[in-house]
Amino acid sequence: MAGVTSTPDMQQAVVAYQRGDWTAAERLCKSLLDTNPDHFEALHLSGVIALQTGRSQEAVKLLSRAVAVNPDNANVHSNLGNALLSLQHPADALPCYEAALKIDANYADAYINRGLVLLELKRPQEALASYERALSLRPDFAEGDFNRGNALHALERPEEALASYGRALNLRPDYAAAYINRGTAQRDLDLPQAALESFGHALELRPDDATAYNNCGTEMRDLGCPEDALASYERALHVNPGYADAHINLGLALAELRRPEAALKGFERAAQLKPDCAEAYFNLGNGLRALCQSSVALQSYRRALQIEPGHVSAHFNLSLCRLRLGEFGQGWEDYEWRWRTEQMAMDKRNFSQPLWLGVEPLAGKTILLHHEQGFGDTLQFSRYVKQVAALGARVVLQVQAPLAPLLTTLEGPAQVIPNDAALPGFDVHCPLLSLPLAFKTDIDSIPAGIPYLHSDAAHRALWEGRLGSRTRPRIGLAWSGGTKHPNDYNRNVALGKMLPVLDSRGEYVSLQKEVRASDAGVLAARPDIRHFGSALNNFADTAALVELLDLVVCVDTSVAHLAGALGKPVWILLPFSPDWRWLLNRDGSPWYPTARLFRQPKIGDWSSVIERVTAELAEWLNTQVRT
Repeated sequence: MAGVTSTPDMQQAVVAYQRGDWTAAERLCKSLLDTNPDHFEALHLSGVIALQTGRSQEAVKLLSRAVAVNPDNANVHSNLGNALLSLQHPADALPCYEAALKIDANYADAYINRGLVLLELKRPQEALASYERALSLRPDFAEGDFNRGNALHALERPEEALASYGRALNLRPDYAAAYINRGTAQRDLDLPQAALESFGHALELRPDDATAYNNCGTEMRDLGCPEDALASYERALHVNPGYADAHINLGLALAELRRPEAALKGFERAAQLKPDCAEAYFNLGNGLRALCQSSVALQSYRRALQIEPGHVSAHFNLSLCRLRLGEFGQGWEDYEWRWRTEQMAMDKRNFSQPLWLGVEPLAGKTILLHHEQGFGDTLQFSRYVKQVAALGARVVLQVQAPLAPLLTTLEGPAQVIPNDAALPGFDVHCPLLSLPLAFKTDIDSIPAGIPYLHSDAAHRALWEGRLGSRTRPRIGLAWSGGTKHPNDYNRNVALGKMLPVLDSRGEYVSLQKEVRASDAGVLAARPDIRHFGSALNNFADTAALVELLDLVVCVDTSVAHLAGALGKPVWILLPFSPDWRWLLNRDGSPWYPTARLFRQPKIGDWSSVIERVTAELAEWLNTQVRT
């Protein structure tokens, strides 16, 4: 063919290349090209060497010239594709591999590289077909099984991906990348211990593999070992200080270890390294929000959404920031993104009847208002039932079973049913926490008329008998909420830390239905705290007990909402970074006029809160104790 000559110099160049003396090989090729610029073999080999030494632009020029000289050589088309792919031009590389395969339909390597490009172009089904064709030609091709696993992973078929990585490792037991990707498939299948072992094998083969260290850290976090995870992320960053994902994960581990300032630095570094990464800015927003820097956090969430407009968690957390700042207008709209989050998507009610958000008239219609999230949320937002009924609707209120007896005292519902009962017919529906959006609630229009809940006389009489005669002011205590709450560790106070509050001039009543093992011994040693536990059958019992008290002192749990809805004085102990509903920088709540808020001055500082409550309670008792 034109331009192709087999000469002793070319043969020497090939031998030099094969023994790893690429400088000598290039020198010989250059000499040939000085004499004959269209020498195909010299162009091809020079292009391959340029590619392998990181000079991709030069490689593209040389290999393009080689293709022009000899367009019928499959290898040069494939290598030109490799050079273009190294320059991040997958769309340009694809025709090169197609050309190679048109020349040689049994070119297994070209099928593999074609699959790589298709996967890069988000065409995993076609990539899978390309890999399977390569494997049909070379069944013992470990790279084929490895890449087939990658395509199956992209197609969200983790069981098959796992099997494909396993075959690659049977063929090549030293295939570190296959161990890493096998671990990823095992993680997708919720097999964290197996995944950790796979990443460990990869590190035995490649002790300086930052990706394996990063992935090990993620499995350690999933296994509840954040300290070990932290060490693994630090190893990843020691190997590769510019690894943005490892900085994000380092921040997540530090956040779990309750080191928010250090976590924030990790997120900031990730955003610096990867300014086009929505996840980096999302986590930076979370770090800022944890430190109560809500206005700055808003900017980070907005940046994440500029990069990735459909980032569900960024939309949702943006809403939490706005609501905490009292920006209710946009906040309620953004809060509807909660239904797309992984945490709440499973709980979304998909009725055939339409969702009502305040637009359509309700007169003469039956509307189902249904609970979501926790007991406290239901207690707080059931206040809107009266307003819905005032629009002329017949209101059916569906709530958690323990709340149903108490919520029959609400004004407005025609029917209150527990969540395990059959639903009656209805025309439209609305989740309780969407009602502020429906009514366009702002700070000044919160329906805060209290009490809007009441205990019934029979329950009060029962609890009056249990409490006996009153000799001192009665103070209710609640120091912890449900363990499944996402902010559980942050909002609770160990009973032992709360004991200084107890002034002997008061009578103290536990409002805890359940007591954690860590608090049980402390409670048992304090007969001055009356505890009824399992006698609190449901919230009707708790409400009757609360109505017989003079004051409730509690953390941010359903008891706070119950006391507020009953119109009882309630002192609420809040963490430094509080839930959105308590807003910021205020001692009272627009939701509950009888509430006083005692906020941590810094993260984890319950001691200051307890000192303040102790002093305030002593003053309050001075006004209550009769001489």
